[in-house]
Amino acid sequence: MPENIIIAGAGIVGVSTGIWLRRFSDAKVTIIDRLPPGEGTSHGNGGVLAACAMVPVTGPGLIRKAPGMLMNPDFPLFLRWGYLPKLLPWLMKYLSNANDADTRRIANGLTTIVADSIDQHKALVSQTDAEAWVVESDYSFAYANRAAFEADAYTWGLRRDAGFEPVLREGEALRTFAPELSSSIGFMATMKDHGHIRDPGGYVKALAAVFEKMGGQIRQSKIEDFELTDDKVTAVLTSDGRQPCDRMILATGVWSKPLMAKLGLSIPIESERGYHIVFENATGGPSHPMMVASGKFVATPMDAGLRCAGVVEFGGLDAEASEAPFNLLRKQAKAAFPNLKYSGEIDWLGHRPAPSDSLPLIGQVRETGIFTAFGHHHIGLTGGPKTGRITAGLVANQPLNTDIAAFDPMRFA
Repeated sequence: MPENIIIAGAGIVGVSTGIWLRRFSDAKVTIIDRLPPGEGTSHGNGGVLAACAMVPVTGPGLIRKAPGMLMNPDFPLFLRWGYLPKLLPWLMKYLSNANDADTRRIANGLTTIVADSIDQHKALVSQTDAEAWVVESDYSFAYANRAAFEADAYTWGLRRDAGFEPVLREGEALRTFAPELSSSIGFMATMKDHGHIRDPGGYVKALAAVFEKMGGQIRQSKIEDFELTDDKVTAVLTSDGRQPCDRMILATGVWSKPLMAKLGLSIPIESERGYHIVFENATGGPSHPMMVASGKFVATPMDAGLRCAGVVEFGGLDAEASEAPFNLLRKQAKAAFPNLKYSGEIDWLGHRPAPSDSLPLIGQVRETGIFTAFGHHHIGLTGGPKTGRITAGLVANQPLNTDIAAFDPMRFA
């Protein structure tokens, strides 16, 4: 059994892994991150525990549709054109998966870590002070009309294959169920047995407190390199010096790429720049999380107000936030919820880690004792606890009853 374990990354995946490791073993477990827990991408997501979110963006037909998406100012896809030369190698790999066979392969893999999301979050927080952050709820998809829903038949077919069957509403039934919606929305598909988090950043901070209460340690520092002896990890090198370990878990999202390069692996992963706006103290919004299909954004009621998230931009890690994605979110939110009122706005930009094949990297790099747990694209919050449980089991030599071959980090060797 390992004695000294370091987890790089204090987001939902890293903190979940830490909690499960403390449950599985008596090893010393330390989480190291350049930011405090819950301050990065785990803070800024849509907050939905989207158990049915196993369908990747790269569905059949994406290559044909993409140029029109980029040129449409009302479509939530943005590109900083100066970044295109750097993006292009990743983009070609990404678009190569936009076919039926690869979409089904990816969906089957993602189902493994998202389909039981509610149960995994409940198991993570059971009998801890973090229980109250998890809310069981419906998750609805709002469409202009039945024809718009039927145009999504391929996606819904994959969800049904995974065991998810929506409740369909239109007309008077829809108005009674969701009176806050604009009259421009005439059809809704609602998934039962989903959930959301009242405040994702607060949730991860609460989980970090649970981890520390269990004897785990958290340090704020930047991990810069690994020390390996005979291709086995013996320490991580941080901005605060050398930290010895005999196992290490890499859960630093898109920032994992340069660290993987130090292990001789070039990982095709990009930042999918994600935007959100919290409409503070909002009234007139939805009572449960909704994906508004016309605007491709999620609206989730949270403690601070209504969070609207979902705009995508490609532009790397260094560029400042763009104003156009925020403006589009405002426009789309007000179009969907015409009676929305609020006291103020909180804007946010973060970096979703997007591997070229939309599958996270979960597993050991060779026999180094370094394990990966990153690359969750849109499903980090949803799949974080399951990933943490799997990763902790791998590190602590606990038997797995889950096939994780699809997530092998060595697939990019």
